[in-house]
Amino acid sequence: MGLTPDIGFPDVIVQKKPVLRTYSLDLETGEIGRQIDGLEAVKQFIHKAIQTIRYAYPIYSNDYGCEVQLMLGKAYSQGFIQVEMIRMITEALIYDERINRVYEFEIEWENDEVKVSFLVDSTLGMIRYEGVL
Repeated sequence: MGLTPDIGFPDVIVQKKPVLRTYSLDLETGEIGRQIDGLEAVKQFIHKAIQTIRYAYPIYSNDYGCEVQLMLGKAYSQGFIQVEMIRMITEALIYDERINRVYEFEIEWENDEVKVSFLVDSTLGMIRYEGVL
């Protein structure tokens, strides 16, 4: 008998990541539709996360949402708002495990609206987001 005990170790079990499914949401009518996953679900997550005001709805965790809408209309300079918008949108998206990178922001000011577009590298492919805040 040796000095070290004869211990058997179990084989490492690699678990597959679960498929993240959600229901499609028609933002025009508010109707909930079929289940979606993949790139379509990531696109919906991006849009909803940016349009949802963070901390405003107890149904969502503190990680979900974006504070950009709270800055608009305030007496901040356009340059400051633009820099903060990039930071806030990136923070709203990057915590999701499907998002790798958010970059190439384009922000245009038109009257009372702010048009924003950017690229998202996700685990499922590249997404170009364009929206109005």
